[in-house]
Amino acid sequence: MLLNFDNSCPLPLHNFSTETTPFDYSPSYADLVFFYHCTENPAIFQTYPVSCASNSTHHSFAVFHIEILKHHNYSIDSCQSLVNAPVESRDIGELLKMNFTDVLRKGFVLQWNQTYCNDCQRSGGSCRKRLSLTAKLGIGKHNHLLKLLNKHSNSDFHTGFGTAAGSLLIITGLVFFFIHKGLIKNRKKRPTDTSSMPTDLEKGYAHSGIKTFTYDELVQATHNFDTNREIGDGGFCTVYQGKLQDGRAVAVKRLYDHNHKREAQFMNEVEILTRLRHQNLVSLYGCTSRYCHELLLVYEYIPNGTVADHLYHERAIPGSLSWPTRMKIAIETASALSYLHASSVIHRDVKTTNILLDNNFCVKVADFGLSRFFPIDVTHISTAPQGTLGYVDPEYYESYQLTTKSDVYSFGVVLFELISSKPAVDIKRNRHEVNLSNLAIAKIQSHTLDDLVDPELGFESDHQARKMIIEVAELAFQCLQNARETRPSMEEVLGALIGIQREDYDAKSAEELEIPAHEAVMQKSDPPTFSPVSSLTESCSGRGRTPYLNFASSYS
Repeated sequence: MLLNFDNSCPLPLHNFSTETTPFDYSPSYADLVFFYHCTENPAIFQTYPVSCASNSTHHSFAVFHIEILKHHNYSIDSCQSLVNAPVESRDIGELLKMNFTDVLRKGFVLQWNQTYCNDCQRSGGSCRKRLSLTAKLGIGKHNHLLKLLNKHSNSDFHTGFGTAAGSLLIITGLVFFFIHKGLIKNRKKRPTDTSSMPTDLEKGYAHSGIKTFTYDELVQATHNFDTNREIGDGGFCTVYQGKLQDGRAVAVKRLYDHNHKREAQFMNEVEILTRLRHQNLVSLYGCTSRYCHELLLVYEYIPNGTVADHLYHERAIPGSLSWPTRMKIAIETASALSYLHASSVIHRDVKTTNILLDNNFCVKVADFGLSRFFPIDVTHISTAPQGTLGYVDPEYYESYQLTTKSDVYSFGVVLFELISSKPAVDIKRNRHEVNLSNLAIAKIQSHTLDDLVDPELGFESDHQARKMIIEVAELAFQCLQNARETRPSMEEVLGALIGIQREDYDAKSAEELEIPAHEAVMQKSDPPTFSPVSSLTESCSGRGRTPYLNFASSYS
């Protein structure tokens, strides 16, 4: 992809791809998607207007996350074309303050493909010393190239966008000349022990604000993994509360074994969390090297336990988790999962113990060890079923075909947990009701939902709460359909939840104004002074970054 920054309107016109090259994008990259000649004006604050390619009837713009457009019911089909431009995205918030030209000027980072490195190492070479090129060719002059090409270091391959095709061909030729020269030289050397070397992926952590911690640092942070500091455990790990030297409270996940399978989960979680940024996803601060004798991940500390804790474990107090709070939890979780799916990621282990809550009951979805990247051009991923009993999509379990609808199924179970305050699996229940999904479906089909609902939610006494619970139960029932094609997408689930909450707000407003509720629903095209979603989530917004804060009107 070539851009001419001498032009006041440098537009990417072709997609950039690393296919058929020995490079991968670094974990800190993101796609800035350009939409050209659209008949519909997006008018969304998270987009970059491209005025130089717009006129009175056709609009051009760029956006980092396409799901933002979907949340606003924006029709992508109204655009004639779109182009993906990779850019460095260490801080999306800062990039949103820039114009699209300055964002493109940042260029992007390439790193050696791990398969290519493995082949190189097996042949006696090493990926340890490699060419580093830091070239802002759209800004600088060509005479800087020779100086840049003479620099060799352990850093990533960093490139900007060139001003002409000839320059790019020259650079590519020189790069591969140095690669070839370096490999021949390395083959003459004794193979190097790589056990203490950071991988290319690990070297890319710094670009996303991810630190590689030493084992000793985390021993100190957790008081030598004091059992009194344990805040969670699972089949693969124990989680400890800790405090870093800079004063930050953290949660340190300590994986039980250091084997190939566990290492793959470790690297998978790091790679996903360095690429994604969302208000309702837990933040990764850093990790140890994959070559450390223990695999440790360091997250922001979320102090208020999990949703499961508040529903039926040690933090469960009857009546303490109100229905509006549960709706808030459902919406924020759906927002996080919708974002993941729009970013081509399937979580694969959605459950209430992986939904953390802060002191304002704001959601942080966690645990991406089983997550998978999902290419947009495939219908499913063929993989052995993994997940947690009671949440696993039965079609995935039978066919070994993983799709985004597998997360939808798991989320349906979560919705019924929020409705019932019952765990997903309970061996104390009757044989056919051990799984909450089976119990819930049976109650709905027999028209006895009231037997399932937590009595503290006012199902019998509060007409509006009853109406909302029934609608959420119907939505959860759709999520639990055995055939995945009959389940809604997470985007549709999120829209439905926001719509249910909006109807509740309108009904309450109608009562205050003495307007019949059915008329209030019909008048939803006139938005209230503030969004009901905003009123519930403003304490979580972090200056309005929650993607659905102002989207209630989209579902009017």
